[in-house]
Amino acid sequence: METLSPTQVAAFNAVRARLTVEERARVDIASVEAVEPAVTAAPHWNFDLPAHAADRALGPDATDALRRALVATWALELPGRAKQAALPGEVMELYPYWLDRMAEFLTGAAETDAPYDADHWAKDVRMALVLSVPGALTQTIDLSSPMGPGQVVRNGREGHGWGQLIQYVRAQGWKKPWLEVHTESRQLADFNEAGWDRAWATAAAICKTRPELAGMIGSSWFYDPPLETISPRLAYLRLNPLKGGAFIIHQGPAPIHSERASASSPTRKALIESGEYTPSSWLVAWPRATLIPWAEQRAVALEMQAAA
Repeated sequence: METLSPTQVAAFNAVRARLTVEERARVDIASVEAVEPAVTAAPHWNFDLPAHAADRALGPDATDALRRALVATWALELPGRAKQAALPGEVMELYPYWLDRMAEFLTGAAETDAPYDADHWAKDVRMALVLSVPGALTQTIDLSSPMGPGQVVRNGREGHGWGQLIQYVRAQGWKKPWLEVHTESRQLADFNEAGWDRAWATAAAICKTRPELAGMIGSSWFYDPPLETISPRLAYLRLNPLKGGAFIIHQGPAPIHSERASASSPTRKALIESGEYTPSSWLVAWPRATLIPWAEQRAVALEMQAAA
C-alpha cells in the first residue's frame, strides 16, 4: 500500500466535510499537536493513552464528530507514516482491508451521529497513527508494549510454575519491548485458527525487521486452560502458541473476564452463573527466538500445501 484508493480518500474527506470551516481548522491543529504526545504515550501499558492525548488536543468540549474527523485526517496521512515505519509486506498487504473498514465505520457513524465507543476511539487513534498495525483481518498488533517481571514472579509464587520465569529471562523480557496482539470486535472475519496463526506470523515478520523486540504478547480470558474442555473449539488459541514455544502467565479472574466469556456462549454463561467456572485472564508470551522459526516452518508448510 503506497497510496490510499480514491474511494478511501473520498470517504475520509467526506467525514471532514461534515464539519464547519472553524471545526476543520480545530481538527487540523489537533492533528499536529496530538501526534508527539500520542507517540510518546504509546509504549505504556495503558492502551488508551494515545486517545487521551488526542482528546486533550481537541479540547474538553470535543464532540464525536470532531473525533471522527481527526481519525479521518490521520487516515489520509497513514501511507506516509506506514512507509516511514518500514513495516514488512505482511503488514502492508493488510492495510487496504483495514482502511476500507475504517472508512465504512467513520462514514456510517457520521451519517447517524452515533456515539464513538471509547474502545473503538482508542483503537482507531492507534491505527491511524501507526502505533498499532494490522496483524490479520481481525487482529491488530501494538508495536511496543511492556511486560514487567512482577506478574511473572507472581505466577510462580501462586503455583503456576517457575519455568516461565526462565523463558522470560532468556528473552530479556524486562528490558525489551514486546509486540501486543488485540482483537477488533467490529470485524471478526479472522477469529479462527487460520486468522490467529496469520497474526502470530505477522508478528514474527515484524520481529525479523526489529531486533530490539522480545517477541509478542497477548492477554485474554480465552487463553484460560479450562476452556480446553469447556469450549474445545477455542483450545487452539492457547495450544498453538504453546506448541510453538510460547509460555503463559496467570493474571487472575475479574468481572470483565466473566462478562466477555459468557457473551457468546450459553454453555459458558450457564457454568459461570452457576459458579462451576470462573474465567481467568492469562497472558501468552511468545519470544522471538521461537516465534520466528515457527513462522518460517508455517510458511514452508503453506507453500507445500499450495503446491500439492
